Amino acid sequence: MASNSVPKIETSQAELVHPRVATQALVSHALTGHSRTPGRSYMEAESPHARGPSPIDFDGLSFPSIGARERREDTEESRAARIEKIAGAVRTILHCIGEDPDREGLLKTPERYAKALMFFSKGYEESVTHLMNKALFQEDHDEMVIVKDIDVFSLCEHHMVPFTGKIHIGYIPENGKVVGLSKIARLAEMFSRRLQVQERLTKQVAMALQELLNPQGVAVVMEASHFCMVMRGVQKPGSKTITSSMFGVFRDNAKTREEFLALIRRNGI
Repeated sequence: MASNSVPKIETSQAELVHPRVATQALVSHALTGHSRTPGRSYMEAESPHARGPSPIDFDGLSFPSIGARERREDTEESRAARIEKIAGAVRTILHCIGEDPDREGLLKTPERYAKALMFFSKGYEESVTHLMNKALFQEDHDEMVIVKDIDVFSLCEHHMVPFTGKIHIGYIPENGKVVGLSKIARLAEMFSRRLQVQERLTKQVAMALQELLNPQGVAVVMEASHFCMVMRGVQKPGSKTITSSMFGVFRDNAKTREEFLALIRRNGI
């Protein structure tokens, strides 16, 4: 006999998260790249009900490993030891590919590469809050602000080979709150100088600005060439990858979004 009882509706804990908490969770995930529950949605993974306290600081410093904080706090001695350790690994690589790490042309290569890699990944030593220190201002401006054609250089985290391109960043201030223009470029530099994927890099820049300024909206578009597709794999030189991340009015208003896209495509005024 069929039951007349009302079926129980199961509501996941993530659905009970307050919108503001959910937004903070999204921003936290974008800035830190940390999730203890791979495969789940951002909201589920970052909900305070779904996970314990994260060892990753919200300032973005420790993405994606707590080892980044240790790196930033290196003394001269510990930094030298870090470089020496990387150089030793490079010597092993040279030997494994069939080279002689003791021949004249390669004697200094391990140390050179170690120092270069530290520079390529220097974004791990920077934080959003430190980068933006004393760079937020009040101005009577409520129209679109765009910094475009910012050159970015990053390393693909899957193969540790470069991907390079340009990123275009725009926002519309709320209540006259603006940020120094050079800081927008530095924000892109900070997130790109890490092991990355382009999709995450694009979103991290957008979410960082959204959290810092709470503007009417943020738009970020990036176009890059990935050497993992050019030098290996499918070997398709000339291919480009385009990613975008939109928030606020840029996501909700088609005319605002199209104005931004038209302006970044334009050469000159």
